[in-house]
Amino acid sequence: MATDPAAGARVWFITGASSGFGLALALAALERGDKVIATARTPEQIAWLARRYGDRVATTRLDVTRQSEIDASIAFGIERFGRIDMLVNNAGYGYLAAVEEGEDREIRDLFETNVFGLAAVTRAALPALREGGSGVIINLSSAGGFVGLPGSGYYAASKFAIEGLSEALAREVEPLGLRVMIVEPGPFRTDWAGRSLHQSPVYLPAYEATAGQRRRQVSASSGHQPGDPERGARAIIHAAVSADPPLRLALGRLALETARAKLRSVREDLDAWESLSAATDYARQDSSSDPFTSIPL
Repeated sequence: MATDPAAGARVWFITGASSGFGLALALAALERGDKVIATARTPEQIAWLARRYGDRVATTRLDVTRQSEIDASIAFGIERFGRIDMLVNNAGYGYLAAVEEGEDREIRDLFETNVFGLAAVTRAALPALREGGSGVIINLSSAGGFVGLPGSGYYAASKFAIEGLSEALAREVEPLGLRVMIVEPGPFRTDWAGRSLHQSPVYLPAYEATAGQRRRQVSASSGHQPGDPERGARAIIHAAVSADPPLRLALGRLALETARAKLRSVREDLDAWESLSAATDYARQDSSSDPFTSIPL
């Protein structure tokens, strides 16, 4: 039988709840009277949540790269609260390197957590979400999941992957009563640019003015970012529990500005090269002329 989360406290399942947006979301959900299954690779770091909020919070170990821990944490949450209404895929980290500077092992580990881990948690939670007949899957992407910037190509690629998966998933689950929301924060004052950030030790002089400059900017910005995680968490919850959650939610003025700039750039390219793009279809039989013949090769 489908549940109606609006009739009572919603149940949130949050990955990476020990810091950053994961912790801010857990606290915001608990403050509004909801229940939270807070997960972390080191659950001892979030044990204080249970002491503060009592039986409305359950904490458990979860490394999203370990399928056994994924299955166990989902089962634990459902046993504790009976259902999952809101799945928050927040676990992940950053990696800075020019594309040529990237290290194979680091790149693969990044995708194991940011992409494959998110997909595995989502697959494991979907049966319970489908059974409930309502709910929202909230995938933490990034402004860098919409606009690729120098020095973060691999991180952007992992977030672009999340966005593509989320778009497809949204169409698959909407008829089942579920919604998907992609969250795209700009720079927020979390630990992303601090302890959670990985960087390649390789520095190639050829990229000093592009990837190198951005690496320095990101490192210097730690602790000074304009985004407030508490406000961001409240905004995410406000959108997620609304009657019509957006597919995308940008957070912060910089995220809005960079997304709009990209949309303008994409439109300009599409319009400028429209004739060439359209001319690559097979010529229509009812067409008096083939536009491709006028294009020099």
